[in-house]
Amino acid sequence: MSETSFFARGAGLDAGGISSLTGAELGEGTDPATAVTGIGPLDRAGPSELSFFDSPRYSDQLSTTRAGLILIAPKHLALLPAGRPHLIAANVQAAFAAVGRSLFPQALVPASITGLEGVSPRAEVDPAADIEPGVTIEAFAVVGRGARIGRGTIVAPGAVIGPGCTVGRDCRIGPHVSLSNALLGNRVVLHPGVKVGQDGFGYAPGPGGLEKVVQVGRVIIQDDVEIGANSTIDRGAIRDTVIGEGTKIDNQVQIGHNVAVGWHCVIVAQVGISGSTTIGDGVMIGGQVGINGHVTIGDGAQIAAASAVAVDMPPKSRWGGIPARPMREWIRETRFLIELAKKGRSPRNGRDD
Repeated sequence: MSETSFFARGAGLDAGGISSLTGAELGEGTDPATAVTGIGPLDRAGPSELSFFDSPRYSDQLSTTRAGLILIAPKHLALLPAGRPHLIAANVQAAFAAVGRSLFPQALVPASITGLEGVSPRAEVDPAADIEPGVTIEAFAVVGRGARIGRGTIVAPGAVIGPGCTVGRDCRIGPHVSLSNALLGNRVVLHPGVKVGQDGFGYAPGPGGLEKVVQVGRVIIQDDVEIGANSTIDRGAIRDTVIGEGTKIDNQVQIGHNVAVGWHCVIVAQVGISGSTTIGDGVMIGGQVGINGHVTIGDGAQIAAASAVAVDMPPKSRWGGIPARPMREWIRETRFLIELAKKGRSPRNGRDD
């Protein structure tokens, strides 16, 4: 099978330009005119590509790589074979990411599927919708009555913008995204299959069984939020569900009704956040974390992957485990249990099982 790239290469960058862009220092003997037009992993990068090294576990790949330029941290310079063109960066991953953005700007946000501009004649746009000039609405998208969409936004095929919804400027609404009862800021990216604004999970026991609790709030998504494929965000019940500015949400995340997420948070895949939870600014949540309802997570807190949070977390704390607890406590308890298991003794009576 022939190798196909979906992102065209441009003129590229030379080592001097990368140094200016990232603050990385030119390595000894590295020609500032050494140019790259692409990026790649150590074991596959070619002479026209930039790669990076940030872990000794890949030392074998470093010794055999064909990469034209290598970004490397000062602490790993002793592992670099002599004569390899390189740049020295304090934060290797951040520098590599900056080069990637410069080389492939078209990969930053989803592009139009059809490549056409304007409103497709095969889209269903209500005459009462307010569509600014410069909006692209592709075939089979549906825009409801009273919806508003700002200039520079692309609505992909099969997406549904419900009645009264607002989508800001320069947004990307991916294929089969569904928006209802939602207000979006500028530069919001919703990847394929995202569902926003459906009613949350609310039932009350009644004489005839479970009875529906109405959900009459909204979803507010602020500027520069990105939400991964097939994630779901429920509208509020009696207050709004809010996703704060700059927050990045991975694929397959569930956010319940009335949840408030702060600014610049990171929420990794398969996280479930129950209703009426408050997440502070700058919080980082690892994959497959579950968070109980009515819990508050303080600013800057970090939660390890596959943890279950049942109580409030203080600001800037680091927790993990099931149930989640302070990181040092969790690690200490885990080590204790491992040692007990190795000894084959019961913690209750000290005897072999």
